[in-house]
Amino acid sequence: MDELVQLVSEKTGISEEKSRQAVSIVVAYLKERLPAPVAKQVDKALNREGGMEDLAENLGGMFGKK
Repeated sequence: MDELVQLVSEKTGISEEKSRQAVSIVVAYLKERLPAPVAKQVDKALNREGGMEDLAENLGGMFGKK
């Protein structure tokens, strides 16, 4: 998640603290609205456990596009 926070901070010019708050709010919003298996993949991707490649692959599998 640190990488995303850094990107938001760089692109918007806001402080890292404010960027972290914004990212946390958006992630929480998405996880509340996504199916549980997808929300878990978001966590893994943000924490580098599975990475964005795994997230994309699993999402593709959910929609029959592996």
